[in-house]
Amino acid sequence: MWNYWLGGKDNYEVDRAAGDAVAASYPQIVTLARQSRQFLARAVRVLAGALGVHQFLDVGTGLPTMLNTHEVAQAVLPDARVVYVDNDPIVLAHARSLLTNTTPEGVTAYIDADVHDPETIIADARNILNFDEPIAVMFLGILGYVPDLGEAKSIVTRVLDAVAPGSYLLVRDNTDSGDSVREAADRYAESGVDPYHLRTVEQLHEFFTGLEMVEPGLVPVERWRPDGTDVGTVAEHTGDHGGLGRKP
Repeated sequence: MWNYWLGGKDNYEVDRAAGDAVAASYPQIVTLARQSRQFLARAVRVLAGALGVHQFLDVGTGLPTMLNTHEVAQAVLPDARVVYVDNDPIVLAHARSLLTNTTPEGVTAYIDADVHDPETIIADARNILNFDEPIAVMFLGILGYVPDLGEAKSIVTRVLDAVAPGSYLLVRDNTDSGDSVREAADRYAESGVDPYHLRTVEQLHEFFTGLEMVEPGLVPVERWRPDGTDVGTVAEHTGDHGGLGRKP
């Protein structure tokens, strides 16, 4: 569905039908999908550019579409190393065929692992990334699939405990911001996918406990360092929030 909303080609009729059903109750979902991808692009450019991060661990990447993490990072730092994590066999099949290095110096790899198993993620990522150097850990639109907030916070903490000081945490999730959003979450679950659990902005702040927030903090994604758009337009708030924090 996200691939469909972003205008990608890797989706099926059932995905399009389910996506249209969600959009019928929450028309902003297409805007949300595009703004979330634009947020990814801006944040990765900041990480690879001004912050000089060469390594990225993208957990729960989903189907490749446009402005994928390695494309954005390697356009700034040709030697950037990007590890994608997902446990959907369809995602992995498409990722292996579509997500390839954009530069000869760069590294792009994929781990078949579940977000609920951070120890496996860390162990496999160590084969590709240098955990003695800073890593940008990305949880974009994935923590809402972990029903229990305490477990979601534990997953984030266990991964951050493994990475070096100077690493970063990038989080984006939609929030419980109204009846239409809640209805859309219900429609989304009815499509047969894992339910998405909406959280408050205050709860999202808890993922950054102990970290140094990078300006402008945890804000609606369309307000996080807007600098023009590559996907869609930035015009309205959809409830999606994102933020970047540094491990001291």
